[in-house]
Amino acid sequence: MTSSGIARPAGGAARAVTRTLSDDPLGGTVRRTVLPSGLRVLTEAIPAMRSVSFGIWVAVGSRDETGPQAGAAHFLEHLLFKGTNKRGALEISSEIEAVGGETNAFTTKEYTCYYARVLDEDLPLAIDVMCDLVADSVLAAPDVETERGVILEEIAMHDDEPGDEVHDLFARAVYGDHPLGRLISGTEETVTPMTRRQIQSFYRRRYTAPQIVIAAAGNLDHAAVVKLVRQALRGTPLDTDPAAPAPHRSATPAVRTRPAATVVEPKETEQAHVILGCPGIDRLDERRFALGVLNNVLGGGMSSRLFQEIREQRGLAYSVYSYASQYADSGLFAVYAGCAPGKVDEVLDLTRAELARVAATGITEAELARGKGMSKGSFVLGLEDTGSRMSRLAKGELLYGNLMPVDELLARVDAVTLDDVNALAADLLGRPMSLAVVGPFDESAFAAR
Repeated sequence: MTSSGIARPAGGAARAVTRTLSDDPLGGTVRRTVLPSGLRVLTEAIPAMRSVSFGIWVAVGSRDETGPQAGAAHFLEHLLFKGTNKRGALEISSEIEAVGGETNAFTTKEYTCYYARVLDEDLPLAIDVMCDLVADSVLAAPDVETERGVILEEIAMHDDEPGDEVHDLFARAVYGDHPLGRLISGTEETVTPMTRRQIQSFYRRRYTAPQIVIAAAGNLDHAAVVKLVRQALRGTPLDTDPAAPAPHRSATPAVRTRPAATVVEPKETEQAHVILGCPGIDRLDERRFALGVLNNVLGGGMSSRLFQEIREQRGLAYSVYSYASQYADSGLFAVYAGCAPGKVDEVLDLTRAELARVAATGITEAELARGKGMSKGSFVLGLEDTGSRMSRLAKGELLYGNLMPVDELLARVDAVTLDDVNALAADLLGRPMSLAVVGPFDESAFAAR
């Protein structure tokens, strides 16, 4: 990755710095410009496409909130679509929909993204609308109250989805009161009293130019995109004095996790939802490529060990899979299963036995080859649309501090050895496991475990 420093000519005025990052044979030409404000613009030109995906990524998520602020980042995401000094909520949506485009946004624990997908000829409109709503939202008091109601309904709807709820329960079991253990949406107790002033303060303190990455992929011209972005942001709170881009989130100190625990949410459901897992590795850990292979072998597809054993051979669950979540300074590895309440014990016994077996004896050469093939195939197939390519640009810049070329990434997967995977399995799967359960149980039902 090239330096993100800001060059200054002899006269002292800051200027934008542009670099070509790659001319990838599996993609298009990737260019990166650092504006004087510290805001970064990355594009991938793909002339064969007739569409463009445009995203504004902010290095702010739910983990950046204090306890009383829980849900502020998600609340703000809703509010930015409600109106700016130039447009009302209807204009924001109708201008994009009038040209057949689409807009949306999402909040995670470490970043927030606002994006649009439009025909290439309508990119100037998308840039103007999206930059306007992110940079210059008014957060009107009536809109705060309207969206508060919407978010409370969203929280209630989430509570009615035990298959989703169990993942939040598991995160809380591992991280406790740390922000990584909290709900991204916040709770009724934190969202209800949140004031416009609190949200406004969060907005202006956190949504600063050095924290923002703009990414676009499709049939575009990089210089034109940069010019349009600068025009759209001129005179807004993101048109600021010269600054350097913010560094990506530090991995130190590592997040302290709780001792292994069992957490049960009693609920009269027809199906029990269980997650068994442990703290994993952070996203910059060199073992992350081996983890991808291990995850594929254990529970990453229909040929995986857990799917074959629990669903195909025994018919104990419709859905069973493993997954890894990775953050700047921590991670999770877990197995999920949804099954009849009466089958929970058998499913957990089989899961524990399989994890212990892989920890003790590792995987086979054939499984290694299959796991690597799944990793490479899913990555390349995932780059078949402009949205995924736009996301790759932004995440490389925002989360990793560099954009790894496709060929290099595939080579890193190819380089994973059987010893790499087995050593990781012995470490990871030998850790004490936490258990999260949503279903018709109480904690005493799992006390002996």
